[in-house]
Amino acid sequence: MNHYEVTFIIDPVLSGDEIKSTASTYESLLKDQGCSIVHVNEMGLKQLAYPINKKSSGIYYCVEYSSINGSPIAKMELALRRDERIMRFLTIKLDKYGVQYNEDRRSGKISSYKKKESKKKSFDGPPVAPVAAVQEKPEVVAPVAAPIVAPVVAPEVIAPVVSNEEE
Repeated sequence: MNHYEVTFIIDPVLSGDEIKSTASTYESLLKDQGCSIVHVNEMGLKQLAYPINKKSSGIYYCVEYSSINGSPIAKMELALRRDERIMRFLTIKLDKYGVQYNEDRRSGKISSYKKKESKKKSFDGPPVAPVAAVQEKPEVVAPVAAPIVAPVVAPEVIAPVVSNEEE
């Protein structure tokens, strides 16, 4: 059996019922072609990287399915191209690592499908050092005087002495 995954973006202007009926249309199309649906992931409304049809967001769906051969792909992609409700789509064939990765995501081993816990941390105040590590009397260190450095004076230019003595 070959494993495939089709991800498509539905126009966000549609109502909730229309969005669900669009996704179920493609699920039923795959089932009619003899494919078994492994998982359907409704990713929800997401921002697009660039505008498509003057829209900056879309409803993402990902359908993972298995088929004996790749014959249902052509019919499905033709239907996706003709549907005005679909903004973009991508069909990929999963290798054994992709199948294992998706299974791990669904089981919760990878954090994508886990319920995200709230990351709010309560503020308990500033960190406090342990009592044993605090010194009772801090050492008094006398300041050390820095050495005095005399400024460097440029040597004077000595002109050659010219004598006017005639001998």
